[in-house]
Amino acid sequence: MSIPRLGRVTLLAGKNAVGKTTVLEAVRVFASRGEHEVLSDLLTGRDEVSIAEDEDGVSRSEPDWPALFHGRNLTSGTRFAIRSGDRVLVVKEDRVAPEEAIRISRLFFDVGESDHVRALRVTFDDQEWALPLLLEHDVSGYNILSFRRSHFKRRFRSLLNQPLPPQLTCNSLGPGILTNADLARFWDTVAPTSDDERATRALRLVLGEGVERVLVVGNGTIAHRGTRQAVVKLLNSNRSVPLKSFGDGALRFYGVALALAYSNNGVLLMDEVENGIHHSLQEDYWRMVLQAALHNNVQVLATTHSWDCVRGFAREAAANDGVEGVLIRLDRDNRGIRAIEYSEEELAVAARQNIEVR
Repeated sequence: MSIPRLGRVTLLAGKNAVGKTTVLEAVRVFASRGEHEVLSDLLTGRDEVSIAEDEDGVSRSEPDWPALFHGRNLTSGTRFAIRSGDRVLVVKEDRVAPEEAIRISRLFFDVGESDHVRALRVTFDDQEWALPLLLEHDVSGYNILSFRRSHFKRRFRSLLNQPLPPQLTCNSLGPGILTNADLARFWDTVAPTSDDERATRALRLVLGEGVERVLVVGNGTIAHRGTRQAVVKLLNSNRSVPLKSFGDGALRFYGVALALAYSNNGVLLMDEVENGIHHSLQEDYWRMVLQAALHNNVQVLATTHSWDCVRGFAREAAANDGVEGVLIRLDRDNRGIRAIEYSEEELAVAARQNIEVR
């Protein structure tokens, strides 16, 4: 699939299972330069896991690496490529000699002198490195994971002979609501800046002018992880109210505004971006997203199934001359997935005439 052009803010529409979320995942993988932790998180986040035994005979769930590839098939030479301009990231199945596997990861348990270890070979620009899959061969194929658990969390890059390419700042939201941990992480960075007030103004679009400010309170130490929460300080009141008590819409407005500021000079991915937002607030919502994306130099990619969301996006993209908004509809046919672009002018006409573009 090819998407010829993206805007400052790009909204992806299309039927279920047509590949909208896959586009967001591809951007995340590209931004990370194929980092092992990102590949692992994508698989575990969608329950693509397999059961494995460690060296102590304890069963654990591990990423099901073949699920990264089309058909969930990992045979010799299996690969995928993600291109942006003239820069290409390639991830393919490979075999590496044991001395290379040990040099790169120091993770393997009982690798024989003549064994070749299965790996993902990652290529980006002129650099190449391997991510061993921690697989040991048995009579039924490469399906037993056996590794030194205590070493698993070592970062691969610290053991390479060359540094990995610099990553792009890339954050993901949705399709569910933000967790307290995410809110706290964003707020800790944004609160000392003027963008904190911009996020508060976004919340006032939902709750009105009675909002004084938002604070994230609680014990943030490792021993008490997860106890922090966002609270809303109301004007003319001595009490603070938990942000989540105002509903998903308020949380979504404030959380997205925080995430846009937190993603300064980077990329923000938002899956099912319309969740929690009332149809009457869609234009306010997209005006906030478009303006904050420009202010913070963030490129936004979002997905939706909602016509109200598309219409609100279309109207605000047309109204904000300094921020390019692009709608891409993904369609499946017998040749694969097609990306159909709608310009701001076409979106404006579709919004006025209620022309279906999802």
